[in-house]
Amino acid sequence: MEMVSTMDQENEVRECRNVVCMRGIVKHFPGVLANDHVDFELREGEVHALLGENGAGKSTLMNILAGLYRQDEGLIEVNGKEVKFNSPRDAIAAGIGMVHQHFMLVPSQSVTENILLGLSEPRFRLNLPHYDAVVAQMAEEYGLHVDPRAKIWQLSVGEQQRVELLKMLYRGAEILIMDEPTAVLAPSEIDDLFVTLRAMTQKGKSITFISHKLHEVMAISNRVTVLRKGKVTSSGINIADTSRAGLANLMVGREVVFRVDKNEQEPGDVILSVDNIHAENNKGLKALNGITLNVRAGEIVGLAGVAGNGQRELADVITGLRKASEGQVIIGGEDITNLSPKAGIRKGVSHIPEDRTHVGTAPNLSVTDNVIMKNYTEEPIGKGWMVNDTAATKYARELKKAFDIIVPNVHTSVRLLSGGNLQKVILAREISKKPELLIAMQPTRGLDVGAIEGVQRLLLLQREAGSAVLLVSEELEELLSLSDRIYVIYEGEIMGEVADGDIEKIGLMMTGMQMEDIRLQGEKSNE
Repeated sequence: MEMVSTMDQENEVRECRNVVCMRGIVKHFPGVLANDHVDFELREGEVHALLGENGAGKSTLMNILAGLYRQDEGLIEVNGKEVKFNSPRDAIAAGIGMVHQHFMLVPSQSVTENILLGLSEPRFRLNLPHYDAVVAQMAEEYGLHVDPRAKIWQLSVGEQQRVELLKMLYRGAEILIMDEPTAVLAPSEIDDLFVTLRAMTQKGKSITFISHKLHEVMAISNRVTVLRKGKVTSSGINIADTSRAGLANLMVGREVVFRVDKNEQEPGDVILSVDNIHAENNKGLKALNGITLNVRAGEIVGLAGVAGNGQRELADVITGLRKASEGQVIIGGEDITNLSPKAGIRKGVSHIPEDRTHVGTAPNLSVTDNVIMKNYTEEPIGKGWMVNDTAATKYARELKKAFDIIVPNVHTSVRLLSGGNLQKVILAREISKKPELLIAMQPTRGLDVGAIEGVQRLLLLQREAGSAVLLVSEELEELLSLSDRIYVIYEGEIMGEVADGDIEKIGLMMTGMQMEDIRLQGEKSNE
């Protein structure tokens, strides 16, 4: 029976008319079945979204197609021919290129140098002006506007992503895999990316778009395949035949509430007071220019703004990770300006950082080691200079269960976790301390719809418990849904404060207009 089944599968693959056909793909990792007999097809000139929760197996499937992994079982066919990839070089030779969520670029080299890196031509002598012109022409053709001579470190995140796309196009990729391409982009950069992707499909390119964001999937894709726990729950649905709610149900296996309800409550005393803070960024340039704001107990205060306008530097100053050149940070009535992070922790400050891999966790340490980082000196986990391994493991298992961290065991290195489960580890550590003040930086970035709902509920629970929450997010919908008040930041300055959720005012302030100017403009139009 097994022989007949295999033959039937092979016949089915031979009949496939699409540019990519994957049949019966199986991939195991220690303790995890990442892909369980997955089928996937990609047509010429389409954007095919691959949707699923964190850890559903999306990236694993596409890493197999890109030559980074070898499948344990199953067949892959590209343009009617069966292929077996031993490396990404083999995949590129077959016309398949992958743009990863974390870019593979050399910061000190130019755009053109990065694009040529690893190629056999040019071999001995690099005529850089010639190749700059070639790259510029390709950039113009696809609307990927970037200076070929610029160094990577000088580029914005959106521009760096364009360089990754140009790398793949220069290598002749006809099939592009985009892994969470919008996770690190500002809203305007996302719009630019979508224009580029549509231009590519019009030229016959085929794109697989891995994402968690349902509104983006609805906006850009022609068809969608949904994975849940390594299996396909729905394959190749026409986007016109489905809805955001329907896709969410297929992803998580239940109805998802897109707008969380928060109870009305009167905020308490001011917990965080930031007064006239000035600070520099990592390049020594002015990042914060007189920031003043406050957060009270039992309220969520949102901070809106396009990425790179001082949000990270402000969070760093509040949590003691960056020095302020001027101004005060007062928490619970105590001035902790420029003191160490330990001073903030003693005052009940918890921090969900923007960079969960390099700042929020120690990737090579276990789940247990990561969740005890704030209380390893306290009993029963800490005993003098020693850590009680039994107590630490018990504590980690309790948090694993309470926060639904999907991992084989608490001794697993966190570098092996999906983005959503890594975020749960950070949330478990920070929220379990029952904070007085919670600084939440992009807490739902890169998470699936089910995980987003869970994180937002946790933030509301902290509000109800009386914590002061400063929520920094680029998702306006999230800020409007969760926040009691919203400050808007632009080029290191607070443009104003909104308590009525007026999107138009927030949008104007995000582009640099002061609240006072908006009021005056409104008064003149009413005269």
